[in-house]
Amino acid sequence: MAKEAIKKIKLQIPAGKATPAPPVGTVLGPAGINLQEFCTKYNDATRDKMGDILPVEISIYDDRSFDFIIKTPPTGFLLKKIAKINKGSVKGANETVATISVDQLREVAEIKLPDLNCDDIEAAMKTVAGTARNMGIKVDGYNTDSEK
Repeated sequence: MAKEAIKKIKLQIPAGKATPAPPVGTVLGPAGINLQEFCTKYNDATRDKMGDILPVEISIYDDRSFDFIIKTPPTGFLLKKIAKINKGSVKGANETVATISVDQLREVAEIKLPDLNCDDIEAAMKTVAGTARNMGIKVDGYNTDSEK
């Protein structure tokens, strides 16, 4: 019989840098799981993605065991990284803070595709382009349907 998860927790933790200190300890401590074991497993699993912030979905079972699924980095994080900026526009789409190429847009869309609710790369590119637009990042040579 499969174990039934009694709690699901979602966190965003820098890859390879989970520690039992806050914020990880604050959230997972009350759940009763072994914090050091979680941190070790998470850090080992994410060591190759150092520097990225990764969302993780932790399933905790009634016997205090756990497992976790590591998702792809947030779209905004990837766009800021590829555009080499620290933060998006304060005024959203009304202010351009950076410009990226269609190839860079495709690269971000390919990374995000497993976690997006679309089937092909073109739909993923539209989704990522919308996020970029709202962050004030212009995509050179790419028009979404709303701009045509």
